[in-house]
Amino acid sequence: MNMTEDKKKQPGVLRSLDYWTILIYIALITFGWISVCGASYTYGDTDIFSLSTRSGMQIVWIGTSLVLGLIILLLDDRFYDMFAYIIYALLLLLLFATIFNPHTIKGSRSWLVLGPLRLQPAEFAKFATALALAKFMSIYGYSIHKWKYFGTSLAIVLVPMLFIVFQRETGSALVYTAFFLMFYREGMPGSVLFTAVAMVVYFVVGIRYQDVHLLGTPTSVGKFVVLLLIQLFSAAMVYVYCLDRRDAWRILVVSLGVTLGALLFSVYVIPFDVVWIQIVLGAFLIGYLLWQGLGTRLRNYFWIALFAFGSIVFFNLADYGLNHVLQPHQRTRINVLLGLEEDLRGAGYNVHQSEIAIGSGGLRGKGFLNGTQTKLKYVPEQDTDFIFCTVGEEEGFVGSAGVLILFLLLILRLIHLAERQPYRFGRVYGYCVLSIFLFHVFINVGMVLGLTPVIGIPLPFFSYGGSSLWGFTLLLFIFLRIDAGRNLVRS
Repeated sequence: MNMTEDKKKQPGVLRSLDYWTILIYIALITFGWISVCGASYTYGDTDIFSLSTRSGMQIVWIGTSLVLGLIILLLDDRFYDMFAYIIYALLLLLLFATIFNPHTIKGSRSWLVLGPLRLQPAEFAKFATALALAKFMSIYGYSIHKWKYFGTSLAIVLVPMLFIVFQRETGSALVYTAFFLMFYREGMPGSVLFTAVAMVVYFVVGIRYQDVHLLGTPTSVGKFVVLLLIQLFSAAMVYVYCLDRRDAWRILVVSLGVTLGALLFSVYVIPFDVVWIQIVLGAFLIGYLLWQGLGTRLRNYFWIALFAFGSIVFFNLADYGLNHVLQPHQRTRINVLLGLEEDLRGAGYNVHQSEIAIGSGGLRGKGFLNGTQTKLKYVPEQDTDFIFCTVGEEEGFVGSAGVLILFLLLILRLIHLAERQPYRFGRVYGYCVLSIFLFHVFINVGMVLGLTPVIGIPLPFFSYGGSSLWGFTLLLFIFLRIDAGRNLVRS
């Protein structure tokens, strides 16, 4: 390559940068700083720019993030492809070392303390995992439908997730489930996502209504509904994936008929637990699906049988997992979310105070630095995990909606950028980035509003802290640099 050709190529990078996404990023970190000011401000403070205050330190994190973003844009986009595995391996080593970290902060070993500086490696492992996935999934011959490839992709996600769990940072580990949205875009069967959603439904319905009895019988409403859903879902999957309407209707009619008959007998003749009949029905259903699979040689029947069997096993283990595997504070949070406990002075305190703060903001809010709930420090973690309540109190519904619209624009822009990538590496990485942002925004805002469990994850570009801001900046700007190089002619 001669110098003339190189000069012709280089200006293309600057022209190809997506400045709309950069503007959204700047708007988000600006509003984020305003929110940190509002959340950390104490009556009597005279200088919100002082480095002794959190608002002052957040300016430092923002400034260093902008420098970091600039450095990322100056590097060759092929750098991230070339060193993806090395970056991933280094972050894995750092995550593993953090497990044995002697410093425990709020019950978690996920922080490395280096003098006055505290770093959370889990925040940086996200972009490293995304790069490793993009690198592996872009190899020649990769197919997500082959288990050797899909299994390796899962391992790339599960290893850092497992290390983070060992650090007692369950919330950060759950973020890695967002990668399944990228897998779905790259061809993962929709049945996998459906199965995940079904498991959530089983857990919520089964646990929430397990102690409620059906029509005065010994039958648990939670167990009855879940087992009935398993039968209905199995029939629907036969209809969709096996294209056999007769079989689907046969399963549906037999399941509903026998279940309804047993319920009527329990209500009007001899009261008994109808769940036992449903379990027997489930066993017959699994046997029938296996028999049909052997007869028709359709592999989908075996997968549906596995779905039904796994659903029954999962449901029966859910209660054990809740009461014997989860930590007491995690169990209490789930019970509060499901309405099984109130605990307004304990696990439900944060959410309750957050809801009060958001509700008190009304339509237009109380104004910058005028929030009472946040100024009087009623909401714990109000400048980190619960910072969205500050937005609601000071800026009201209008400000909250504006912030959510900005995040929506960012997600839509990332989808657009990911779809225009000429190579799978860029597309996979782009969908990893938008999946992580989507998960963080949905769960964080949901937990502040009391709609999702409190798992302690930050709101991108808003929550106070350097690790979070640097981590999200790395995620976003690496993708912007990859996107900027999409039109370059490679020598």
